[in-house]
Amino acid sequence: MRLVMNEPAERMDRPYARRWWALLVLCLSLLIIVMANTALTVAAPAMTEDLGLSSADLQWVIDGYTVPYAALMLLLGAIGDKYSRRGALVLGLVVFAGGSVFGFLADSSTTVIAARAVMGVGAAMIMPATLSLLAATFPRAERAKAITLWTATAGLAIAAGPLVAGALLEDHGWSSTFLINVPVAVLALVGALVLVPPSQAADRGRIDYGGGLLSVVWIAALVYMIIEGPHFGWGVKAVTAAVVAGAGLVAFVLWELRHPRPLLDVRRFTDRGFAGSNLAVALFFLAVFGAFYYLTQHLQFVLGYDALDTGLRMLPLAGAVFLGAALTGFLTPRVGMKWTVTAGMVGGTAALALLTRVDAGSSYGDFVAPLVVLGLSIGLALSPCTDAIMGAFPESELGVGGAVNDTSLELGGSLGIAILGSLLATSYSGHLSDATAGSKLPASSLATAQDSVGAGYAVAHGIGDKARQLAERAAHTSDPQQAERLRSQADQLGGGARQMADAVGSAFSDAVAHTSLIGAVILGAGTVVVALLLPGRAKPVDEPAGEDKELESAGAR
Repeated sequence: MRLVMNEPAERMDRPYARRWWALLVLCLSLLIIVMANTALTVAAPAMTEDLGLSSADLQWVIDGYTVPYAALMLLLGAIGDKYSRRGALVLGLVVFAGGSVFGFLADSSTTVIAARAVMGVGAAMIMPATLSLLAATFPRAERAKAITLWTATAGLAIAAGPLVAGALLEDHGWSSTFLINVPVAVLALVGALVLVPPSQAADRGRIDYGGGLLSVVWIAALVYMIIEGPHFGWGVKAVTAAVVAGAGLVAFVLWELRHPRPLLDVRRFTDRGFAGSNLAVALFFLAVFGAFYYLTQHLQFVLGYDALDTGLRMLPLAGAVFLGAALTGFLTPRVGMKWTVTAGMVGGTAALALLTRVDAGSSYGDFVAPLVVLGLSIGLALSPCTDAIMGAFPESELGVGGAVNDTSLELGGSLGIAILGSLLATSYSGHLSDATAGSKLPASSLATAQDSVGAGYAVAHGIGDKARQLAERAAHTSDPQQAERLRSQADQLGGGARQMADAVGSAFSDAVAHTSLIGAVILGAGTVVVALLLPGRAKPVDEPAGEDKELESAGAR
């Protein structure tokens, strides 16, 4: 074995001998780009305190990664198909590692957002490359199993991100959560050169850069609208983004319908299995990312777990994902993807429904069952959808196929955080206003507390600190009357601090329950649509005519 694997997958006359080692490299690459978002959820409080981030700053620290990531995948997937899928993976890992170093050195909200955007560009190269290389490296008989492991890795990353970040934050600052990406990216890069065979489309032809530019415009505008509107109001920016997204989508579809070699043949979406699979992926990640967004906050703020403990308590989700993946590998060939996908979506809906029982008295034990059910559902539903989506594309468009799957995933996740996150904030603010009605707390403090659960507890702690300071002054004053007056004020403030903390915890718990109900309704309605769309057969997405041989050849690499 030479240091760098240079024999193209397309020229191998039998399955690549080290394909399972290659899959390990692809899964490692996937792991760090998914963890880049989930790790931030536990690092955000420390980052906010250190950099003095506003809620808008923090939102864009999170979503500065999402916009370029979602917008560039289709175009970069097509470029990888034409020139080099492994090259796209390697370059993406280099860019991602560079953005991580930039993030480690960042000392302001602007530089952190810029670093996250660079990481998003790298992720847009890596994500479609992992799926296209997987499909090109594995024979068809093994591809579903490989995709199941790929999907299970994504589930693991969702839970592992908070755990790794929490462990780092025990002894290091928030910037360490950026730096940890670098050695992993370097390891994946070396593994890509040594273990992953090169691959590129044999007849990709000229790239449809016009369609690529339109895809970047409409997807970027859509994601921006999803972020801006629910969180910052439907002002000029959000409305303009909505108009650009709508016009860009129409222009993209018309362009692709007329182009002789389109970036994405939009006619594929008339196939029920293909459309249903993409809808299932988007809806599922809407629920998963939205629920993850508020569950980690509840564990940290309301139940008081630190970053590491929060990560440990998300592990049931990761374990259940692997169990669900094993189940789908057994069930899908026997009953068909329609039933496993529908069962997974029903399970996801049930997990959200269980979260509607959360209240101020809930403990961690009340979250275990929803986490396990959600993890099982992820493992059960997602790999059959990904397999169906990838199976709809010929060998020359595997990178585009991976990008379509990943764009559905990322758009769903963005919608989940935006829609459910906005509902959570509105519900929390309303419940807190009701809980503190008639209190003697300052109006300015109440207004600040309604901004977020973190701000609410910060206000409570601030009031408590003032109470302790007054009590200390009372203990050291020699004037009995003044001491009594200070003690009275301290007792009043102390009671106010406890009242505020209790109100914040109760309001956020109620908001979690209310938001989970809305999420369950959305996912439940989507489950019905997906069940109607997916054909009742084992292989729901027809392979393009005349491509069986080409795809079998592609699978033998």
